[in-house]
Amino acid sequence: MADHKKTEEEHNSEKDNPNLEQNKKEQPISQIGKVIVIGFVGGVFWSLLAYLASILNFTEVSPNLLLQPIALGDWKEGPIGNFISIVLIGIISIGVALVYYAILKRFTSMWVGIVFGALLWGLVFFLLNPIFPNLKTVFELSRATILTTVCLYVLYGVFVGYSISFDYNELNTSQDHK
Repeated sequence: MADHKKTEEEHNSEKDNPNLEQNKKEQPISQIGKVIVIGFVGGVFWSLLAYLASILNFTEVSPNLLLQPIALGDWKEGPIGNFISIVLIGIISIGVALVYYAILKRFTSMWVGIVFGALLWGLVFFLLNPIFPNLKTVFELSRATILTTVCLYVLYGVFVGYSISFDYNELNTSQDHK
């Protein structure tokens, strides 16, 4: 009987011991950490879809457009160049997500993300066009390319914008109820 009681006491002390792995609680990721993850995942996911769209000839533009201003060699035109560009777009997207977080996080409407994505498309295809030597002007691009890229940018904007806004407003709502 004494052995049984000792085992029960040991069991209870194991439950209360904060040093044991099973009793440690995960620290929640910070708000900025979530924004960074959303930005990177959004950039990689949507540029992977853009690469697929270029393979399927829905668009003349592929992610390796990012490497065009840099004289690196012919490898940047192939799959390796596209995959390196996809990772770089994910990194750039972190900055874009942080800008969204700083300026637009409190808006919960999906329309804000749609407008944000459309503005990003305009920034890349109108303002930054001279940086990319192989990118035709918007007026020279095919209709399929314009529609596909606008849709991808809008969907990216909705993904990043709505994810950041939802998380921000969810956090504020849960803190208000405490």
